[in-house]
Amino acid sequence: MSASLTDLTIDGCGIGTLTLRDANGKNALSVELVAELESRIDEVRARAELKVLVMTGTDDYFCTGANRAVLQAIVAGRVAPGDLLLPRRLLDIPVPVIAAMAGHAIGGGLALGICADITIAARESRYGATFMRYGFTPGMGMTSLLEHAMGPPLAHELLLTGATYRGTRFERHGAFTYVLPRSAVAAKAQAIAAELAARPRTPLVLLKAALSRRKRELFERARTHERVMHDATFGTAEVARLIEDLE
Repeated sequence: MSASLTDLTIDGCGIGTLTLRDANGKNALSVELVAELESRIDEVRARAELKVLVMTGTDDYFCTGANRAVLQAIVAGRVAPGDLLLPRRLLDIPVPVIAAMAGHAIGGGLALGICADITIAARESRYGATFMRYGFTPGMGMTSLLEHAMGPPLAHELLLTGATYRGTRFERHGAFTYVLPRSAVAAKAQAIAAELAARPRTPLVLLKAALSRRKRELFERARTHERVMHDATFGTAEVARLIEDLE
């Protein structure tokens, strides 16, 4: 595959780094970026030498969720919201995943981040579940996964308001494993990855499966009620207008 929007490297220690690098598109989940991510994740799953995966983006954007074209396709009924299964693919990666979110993580981008086993955010960047800002209910398992990651009070605020906050807002809530200066995020992720890569692969895989089981269960359960809510919210004139106004 000729990759223009993502990059995957695996070093001699078994540390993989999967980078989203669509700077012009702010690492939004376009059809093209999603297709590349799915192929990269399939490659990751097939690499028996891999011990840990670091998922990262550009300095400014980790991932900003579905772009306008994808949302318009959902409104028009050409794509079903329930078909957006990147969180499941990430949760099924057999080795530990570290999300190095130096840049902003918004909507579905935040969903990808909290599916990781270890999440590192930046004090300067913004994070939020912005679905309700555009008139439709959250998807990608966020109605359950965000509560699991952040606790009900903070998760409910983010989901209901669609607000975004700088990383400093989350420092005292334990929502992320670390909240650091943006310039320190990548180094911290690689340091943790090196520590994990020093371990044998088999126990890493076994423990990852055990620790991520609850997230996988929550994702599957959330998809059922999220689909019902999407049926009631997508396709309205108001949602179409709000999506049209997206930059």
